[in-house]
Amino acid sequence: MRVRGVLAPLVRGSTWRRGVFLLLGGVLALPYALLAVAFVQLLGNDQVPRPLGFGLLLVGVAIAAVPVFLAGSRALEIAAARALLAVDLPEPAVGHRIDRETRLRAALWLALHLISGGLVLFAAISAFPMALVFLAGQFGIDTGAIADDGFGPLTVDNPAGAALAGAAILVALGYAVAGLGALAASMAPVLLGPSQGERIAALEARAARLAQRNRLARELHDSVGHALTVATLQAGAARELLDVDPEFTRRALRAIEETSRHAMDDLDHVLGLLRESDGEPVPTAPQRTLGQLDRLVADTRAAGLEVDAQVSGAVGELPAAVSREGYRIVQEGLTNAARHGRGRVTVRVDVPDEALEIELVNGLRGGTGPRGGGRGLDGMRERVLLLGGRLDAGPDGDRWRVRASLPVPRGESG
Repeated sequence: MRVRGVLAPLVRGSTWRRGVFLLLGGVLALPYALLAVAFVQLLGNDQVPRPLGFGLLLVGVAIAAVPVFLAGSRALEIAAARALLAVDLPEPAVGHRIDRETRLRAALWLALHLISGGLVLFAAISAFPMALVFLAGQFGIDTGAIADDGFGPLTVDNPAGAALAGAAILVALGYAVAGLGALAASMAPVLLGPSQGERIAALEARAARLAQRNRLARELHDSVGHALTVATLQAGAARELLDVDPEFTRRALRAIEETSRHAMDDLDHVLGLLRESDGEPVPTAPQRTLGQLDRLVADTRAAGLEVDAQVSGAVGELPAAVSREGYRIVQEGLTNAARHGRGRVTVRVDVPDEALEIELVNGLRGGTGPRGGGRGLDGMRERVLLLGGRLDAGPDGDRWRVRASLPVPRGESG
């Protein structure tokens, strides 16, 4: 068991993947090694003027240093570290300017990768064949080596010692790869990790995604919830009057059909926001605005709810965003009135200077306010807050009153 634990680092899949990562660094270091050999020969040639040789050396060093500081090199190293070192590194922020500290960390990482990879590659193409020669000689395999050949203190004419030396070299090379790979995996988050600016950009992107998800949830809740409430009321009324008033039943079924169709359009719009085609949103039905308020009130009345609507001001000139959110606020207010209220509902929509004022009033069922919270009221608050407005909702005597005020920026229109 102890022997298995000692040899475990040599047979782990992670060690082999990390070895590939180190060899990749050695391959990348080859051009630099060839360039260094070329300049050593150039500067050692007495026929080449010294100023020219050192001038070419400076140019070569400058050119060789450019890839080390490129953002693309850092992105490639992050991808390699994630795939081969199994390090959880975030993707570099697209379009984000990399600061100097991040570039220096990435340059240090790349330099260490090239150096360690170069050493591993050198060991692989020198020590590994040497070890194989030693082991082959132990099994009587002719490798072409002669007794006078030697590798430092080791000689071919000592088969037992050569075999042990070969095995030791292979084991040492495996442990070296395992150790360097583990060190690289531990240092990758430090040298390739995101900068403070990238962390902030990632948090902002995540907040934007959460805001989008919340907005889609509000759209589904308001549109589908309203449609289901209206359809339920109409279906209940049609069931009660099926034998007494067939004409009313037909009107109720027609209203259910229209309401369901509108809900499907809204659902198609929300789902279209979730689908993408070549990076562009799939075309969907337009969202409803206060321009469709008359149809909303008519559908609600058809469900059996008495609604008095008063509209004043230039509703058609509101900015699209304000008009859309205003429509959803009225829709959710009518839905809540149908579910939890009683009696007539009064809707007032007014557009004074630089504002949209919405008020909904209805009687309380049982004399209490059942809508002190919930997703519907929370969704209304979120819509108002996103536009910098104000929402007041609560009991007012024996009635439930909702007041929303949405600012309209000067000079904007739909």
